[in-house]
Amino acid sequence: MILPPKIVDRHRLILLLSILLSAGFFATTLFGYFVSKQAIRTAIIGQDLPLTSSNIYSEIQKDLVRPVLISSTMAHDTFLRDWVLKGEREIGEMARFLAEIKHRHGAFSSFFVSEKSGTYYTGEGVLKKINPTEARDAWYFRVRDMKEDYEINVDRDLANRDALTIFINYRVFDFAGQYIGATGIGLTVDAVHRLIGEYQQRFQRTIYFVDQQGRVVFFGNQSGQQSDLHQRPGLGLQIDQILRERTGSYQFTDQGDNHILNVNYLPELKWYLFVEQNEDMSLVDVRKTLYVNLAISLLVTLIVIFLTHLALTHYQSKIEEMASTDKLTGLLNRHAFSILIDKLMAGYRRKPQAITVLLADIDHFKSINDRYGHRTGDLVLVGIAGRLKAALRAADFAVRWGGEEFLIVLQDCSREEGQVVAEKLRLAVEASIPCPSEPQIKVTISIGVSQFDGHEAAEQTVNRADTALYAAKAGGRNRVCLAA
Repeated sequence: MILPPKIVDRHRLILLLSILLSAGFFATTLFGYFVSKQAIRTAIIGQDLPLTSSNIYSEIQKDLVRPVLISSTMAHDTFLRDWVLKGEREIGEMARFLAEIKHRHGAFSSFFVSEKSGTYYTGEGVLKKINPTEARDAWYFRVRDMKEDYEINVDRDLANRDALTIFINYRVFDFAGQYIGATGIGLTVDAVHRLIGEYQQRFQRTIYFVDQQGRVVFFGNQSGQQSDLHQRPGLGLQIDQILRERTGSYQFTDQGDNHILNVNYLPELKWYLFVEQNEDMSLVDVRKTLYVNLAISLLVTLIVIFLTHLALTHYQSKIEEMASTDKLTGLLNRHAFSILIDKLMAGYRRKPQAITVLLADIDHFKSINDRYGHRTGDLVLVGIAGRLKAALRAADFAVRWGGEEFLIVLQDCSREEGQVVAEKLRLAVEASIPCPSEPQIKVTISIGVSQFDGHEAAEQTVNRADTALYAAKAGGRNRVCLAA
């Protein structure tokens, strides 16, 4: 069976198309990913973290307002001022007052320090005497001399086993405006931890407070956790700069992840508020979209390649068939014969096998055209071609050689065997009705037979068959003649 020449290398074209489609989809998807990544990073640095930090700062201020109001109420309470002015005689009354404040408002501690006596009172009575030379009492003398009405301070609570406590220290004045002491309440550090934990859950950020030495003092719900940020990978190299600048946005890499950090200094607490976001965690959804887009792109590419393959196979087969087949009869044309005969000759050189050529011509075909017209003549040609194809083996092939001439190549067939085949074809054509629409038309064929001698060119074998064909026609037509 003939294998016609490829009009185009289909496999190479499909490979090139696959590369172009894959590269295009991949580049487009990656471009979209990096654009989205940059947009998210810009939003985090320019909007999200600063806004979150501001909101958290406002929340902290709000959560500290209530303790300040409580301390203010204590400082302006008539009982407290009258009790001091009366000489601080009934200590139990002050203890009950402070205890009631503590329990009513859920404070960690409540206190009053008298300027006149230097006594430190709590809800349980007298705690100690204030001493100007003792470092633990320095806070009181700082409060006494400050201009503001109150301060928020973080210190160890002597009354509660030195637990780290946030104190609201409020200055107290008598009815004449004279300073008479300091009062206030303390908030448990655990309460602040809970607040930060609530902020973290609400804002989906990592939130912690850092002191002026770069140590973490509050970190979410992790009570008591402290760590030196100088030792943290990526951040340690910047921490001194951050502490100096007090406010700003920063980036660092920790364990392969990029982190974005927004810092605000809280002068009330003398701490830094750190709001941190893992950029890679923020990109999880974008990465999922990237993977989905890549999968879709791959699927689309495969579908396009598959459809292209089907289309190319179909149309290439059609084109190759048109290039190698006679349009009217469906037999091979001379171009196809030249390709196939070269392959047969190459095969003969590897393994010699007899090749016989039959050249057939329809007798008196011109008279059919003249009498019935060319349309009927074409139908006769189609009918004869079909008869020839039906009578041949799969290894043999027929070629439309000229107007009404047909060339038949018989593989592994001697001249004598070819003569037998030719005779069968002659009889089959003679007995056929080549044009069913004109059943009265009967045709015969004359056939010349030649065998390839193993040395001559293929054209010479055909020429010898042509000579035998002329001999058959000269001998009266409708017969088979062997070439010399």
